[in-house]
Amino acid sequence: MPLLRHSFFFSFTIIIISFVACNSNLQKDPLIATYVDNSPSNDDDGGGTLLFKNLIKENTNNVLSLNKFGGTSSHKLEIVNVNDYGAKGDGYTDDTQAFKKAWEVACSSGESVFVAPQDNNFLLKPIRFSGPCKSNITVQIFGNLEASDKLSDYKKDKSHWLIFDSVQKLLVNGGGTINGKGNIWWENSCKRNKKRPCKDAPTALTFYNCKDLIVQNLKIENAQQIHVSFQDSINVTVFGVNISSPEDSPNTDGIHVTNTQNIKISSSVIGTGDDCISIVHGSRNVEATNITCGPGHGISIGSLGAGKSKEFVSGVIVNGSKISGTKNGVRIKTWPGGSGSASNIKFQNIEMDNVANPIIIDQNYCDKKKKPCKKSNSAVQISDVLFENIIGTSASDVAVNFDCSKKFPCKDIVMKNIDLEYEEEGEAAKALCNNVDLSYTGHVIPRCYS
Repeated sequence: MPLLRHSFFFSFTIIIISFVACNSNLQKDPLIATYVDNSPSNDDDGGGTLLFKNLIKENTNNVLSLNKFGGTSSHKLEIVNVNDYGAKGDGYTDDTQAFKKAWEVACSSGESVFVAPQDNNFLLKPIRFSGPCKSNITVQIFGNLEASDKLSDYKKDKSHWLIFDSVQKLLVNGGGTINGKGNIWWENSCKRNKKRPCKDAPTALTFYNCKDLIVQNLKIENAQQIHVSFQDSINVTVFGVNISSPEDSPNTDGIHVTNTQNIKISSSVIGTGDDCISIVHGSRNVEATNITCGPGHGISIGSLGAGKSKEFVSGVIVNGSKISGTKNGVRIKTWPGGSGSASNIKFQNIEMDNVANPIIIDQNYCDKKKKPCKKSNSAVQISDVLFENIIGTSASDVAVNFDCSKKFPCKDIVMKNIDLEYEEEGEAAKALCNNVDLSYTGHVIPRCYS
């Protein structure tokens, strides 16, 4: 009877988790209580976030209880431990096949838990964890997953190391570490070695075509290129992740969001060699709250419109974050010659600490250091953007830079309660504004003067 009760609770928990993930509302209220009066804390969302965390905790406890006691019930929960399928976890033996076998069992079972136990270092070549699976599935990474650093192991797929493909109602957690061991890739990057050709490297962890997804309490470090990518997915919740790589590691975006709708990223610490969070084409209803960012290139929308493409992003809220020592703060960047739009965007309640370029809109972006961008008669339209309650220090004298298209100027850009100071004592921060429909509310420093 106790086992039946545990199993039923786990099933109920998974259902509730999926419901919460599908129905999380975008937070509209300010988050930094020290700057905005009556601001709710990160957990003050009507009990939703706290309930969600408690459900995750209860889910984990029930999984461990079932694993400990064993037995059967009318609604069996399958515990699939990779060590039972031949994984050694010694950091030297290739455990790829053991993980593949364990995944096949977990995915084809009823409700199941795929476990990579603690005190193990699993050496893995590229793996695709493919769905659809028979039922809800939980992946618990307690140990360390380490990437093969042999470039020849990536001949079949040079873009991915670990990828979850077409899995619905998936929960990934456990507190373990995913280590891309990216140094061999960085050394061969054209951005580090100008004699090398520019080639893409694998993304460490990819979620592709997933629905009702939760990623919680993981550490991802030293990715070959991007650390975590959410692609073509819907209803995603990410919280409590810690992402890190050296400041000079090339193209190592922390979290990359592409063509994904309804995604909430919260309570996470990201420090890399590129964007902490990058949001690109096809993404809609994206919320990032309580993000600690640095080092890196800040939080970016774009780039959009490369290669004269037509691209769209809308409904983005970055609320309650601290950005420290980064190249940029909050940024929208689009290539000249593209089309489409970036709209309905809010950057709110953000603290900048020694950030080189705190606030940027750049419609003339191009990733070419030697040659200037070519002028074009088309551009991605940027409109309805709010910068609100942003305070702190700029490492450069230009704290605000709006460089918009002459033919497609930025429209409905609002700056409300901005206070950015230049780190250099005795000098004031400046704002540069070209081709922008801009309005101010409250105390705004610096501001543009025509």
